[in-house]
Amino acid sequence: MPFSWTVNPYRGCSHACVYCFARNTHRYLDLDAGDDFDRQIVVKTNVADVLRAEVRRHSWRRELVALGSNTDPYQRAEGRYGLMPGIIRALAESGTPLSILTKGTLLRRDLPLIAEAAGHVPVDLSMSIAMFDDDLQQRVEPGTPTTTARLDTVHAATEAGLDVTVFLMPILPWLSDSDADLEHAVSRIAAAGARRVIFGALHLRPGAKEWFLDWIAREHPELEAGYRRFYGQNHYAPAPYRRQLASRMAPLLGRYGLASVEDEDQPEARRAARAAASAPAFAMGDGPTLF
Repeated sequence: MPFSWTVNPYRGCSHACVYCFARNTHRYLDLDAGDDFDRQIVVKTNVADVLRAEVRRHSWRRELVALGSNTDPYQRAEGRYGLMPGIIRALAESGTPLSILTKGTLLRRDLPLIAEAAGHVPVDLSMSIAMFDDDLQQRVEPGTPTTTARLDTVHAATEAGLDVTVFLMPILPWLSDSDADLEHAVSRIAAAGARRVIFGALHLRPGAKEWFLDWIAREHPELEAGYRRFYGQNHYAPAPYRRQLASRMAPLLGRYGLASVEDEDQPEARRAARAAASAPAFAMGDGPTLF
């Protein structure tokens, strides 16, 4: 990963995305990567207090801290527990750069606080929006806010003076990867005011792979053979497919004036990220890059 420190106030995620790479981490808690991940949410109620103590240590070097790197910090439970404001304040007050990645529209509650923090430390803000077909979105990400609600949140963040990246991922082979699908997605992202897009094809890690392929067998049996051919022995879509996807995305993003970054969790992009990690660190006045 192109960062060393993360905070995840919740374990498990009620967004229930069938493809979620983090599903396998629930097994570390002796819970399963399927229904337990979606329903058994572990809440770190003292996370802000612990974090505040940690960033006050003399040894703390104020490196970038990523929020939302495993499970979503603005999932439904955040509406009840309200942990993120304390986390954001603890980082900003200590001079620590931060990044936030979410599918949650509850982010709008904290936009004034995030904008204030961005006046003191670099803040990188990203919204994950993968599905632009409403029916597909509700079947693949049944616990998430609608695509329109997330695009409205992107717009609200830009109105608050924040630069927003959209994670257009995972792109699902045969389900959300047609030329028409991609143009529809990119045009709506651009209209919402995002500055750049990070895109990538579906990858399936252990835990997520079993859950997703079972979903494909139930929901799209006509695609099961193709998905098992793509992912049966691999975590990643075949390299020729990824190259072809990138060759279609690059001119499309350019046409809509969006900066483009391919998902760094793909093998080729990870190598580039490792090379970039050896470059000098950004200055405190520059915006940090999560991916």
